[in-house]
Amino acid sequence: MMGVRLLRVGPVGAERPAVLDGAGVLRDLSGVVPDIDPAFLAGGWPAEIPDGLPVLDPGGLRIGPPVARIGKIVCIGLNYHDHAAETGAAAPGEPVVFMKAADTVVGPYDDVLVPRGSEKTDWEVELAVVIGRTAAYLESADQAAHHIAGYAVAHDVSERAFQLERGGQWDKGKNCATFNPLGPWLVTADEVPDPQNLGLRLRVNGEVRQAGSTKDMIFGVYEIVRYLSQFMTLHPGDVINTGTPAGVALGQPEPKPYLRPGDVVELEIDGLGRQRQTFRAA
Repeated sequence: MMGVRLLRVGPVGAERPAVLDGAGVLRDLSGVVPDIDPAFLAGGWPAEIPDGLPVLDPGGLRIGPPVARIGKIVCIGLNYHDHAAETGAAAPGEPVVFMKAADTVVGPYDDVLVPRGSEKTDWEVELAVVIGRTAAYLESADQAAHHIAGYAVAHDVSERAFQLERGGQWDKGKNCATFNPLGPWLVTADEVPDPQNLGLRLRVNGEVRQAGSTKDMIFGVYEIVRYLSQFMTLHPGDVINTGTPAGVALGQPEPKPYLRPGDVVELEIDGLGRQRQTFRAA
């Protein structure tokens, strides 16, 4: 399939597939495919997007997550040299792997909820990889590249006290409701020839907090896919959050500027679009 920007629009739970054409016009895909879901990603999409698709008026139209029925979200922690350094952690010898539930995913402009009892809700802009072909026991990073359907912006929102101070693993600080805004688009892999050359930026209330590049990843995108395939089967529609660059609240001097209800976070990745969320009390 030629490179396109795929998205899903409409109310929560009733999104329909759409495409942003080369001229930036939003067009309805629902007459061509039922949804942008695992079956679509695994090969149910047309070789070319047909001409003459109905135009959608984007005014007032909610943009939802670009992928429906995500199976799992696999996350890589401490995967940027500068982020590991700011948190006082040594660069890991192997990828640090944790999971987020698929029900943490919301749209790129939806509100994000600060959990009840939270004092340390933090931001993390990340490159998300969306799997397009089943991957198990891949032998090389080059082979892994052929199992990627595309890329998106992800916001790996985290509650640091829940994650680091409440015992157990990181799950409690990563799986709060709304903690994984995704989108606005799924950009097909052929539109991103080098995923290790993308700038990532995040602002809180207009102030730049993160400004990094995927060049700084400790483990590159293709190696992450290969590595994960040794431990779990990756299926079409699975999402991998590949880590965040420096600039998170956790890495700032005291008093650390953790997020509060009313804060506005804006984030973007080169070529993959922008997100904007207002944080609200849960």
